[in-house]
Amino acid sequence: MITDHLSFTGKVAIVTGGGTGIGYATALQLAKLGASVVIASRTADELEAAAALMAAESGSRCLAVPTDVKDEDAIIRMVQRTVDAFGRVDVLINNAGGTRMGPLESIPTRGWDSIFDLNMKSAYLCTREAGKHMMAQKSGAIVSISSGAGINGVKGGAHYSAAKSALQMFTRVTAAEWGRYGIRANCVAAGAIASERVSEAWKVAGLDEEQMGKAMPLGRTGTPDEMANMIVFFASDAASYISGETISVNGGPALGGIALD
Repeated sequence: MITDHLSFTGKVAIVTGGGTGIGYATALQLAKLGASVVIASRTADELEAAAALMAAESGSRCLAVPTDVKDEDAIIRMVQRTVDAFGRVDVLINNAGGTRMGPLESIPTRGWDSIFDLNMKSAYLCTREAGKHMMAQKSGAIVSISSGAGINGVKGGAHYSAAKSALQMFTRVTAAEWGRYGIRANCVAAGAIASERVSEAWKVAGLDEEQMGKAMPLGRTGTPDEMANMIVFFASDAASYISGETISVNGGPALGGIALD
């Protein structure tokens, strides 16, 4: 049965951007399923509070490691601290990401590089460092969080769309190169997922969340837990023969055509 393959007992997971939203929901699910979890983000106080709450709810060991994922040395330290604390790395969730929207003609070079560093380079660095331990132990699962922007693109987000698309291809190549070590790599592309910070960003941009939801085939926006369900599946042994894939969690496809109402 599939439930027999959803245990993470004895496994160690790293979740970047793990203090809030999709990252927190994913880390909490992994912890409740038995994993020892390391969560990483830049905000130390928020991260410590999240780890304490996660440990209390799950009964698993949860370690907060403040980390700027755009800093190579910080990532190296984060992975090493994980190994020092728990002895191994079995799961890596590359969840840290984000963007600032703007028209292509006004995106400065520094802004372009910053978005690539946050959404793509950070995943490469985390994958490289965690992968060293996964290769040595001949097993591991890596799940990177992309976006519908990486599949379809989004106007006002040329840098973000390009970075997420690159992340998806990076995942595919990682799966092809590292499959011989028993390592799987997959991507989950988020649609309109109403995490706390995303909802606030929508409000600032003047977007109506309710109207956005009605535009989806399922008639609503998604939740961080719904994203976490797919991420945890990919990280689990239930997905043991799936690698190099990107799947969307987006409430269904938005298609043109005749009006049906």
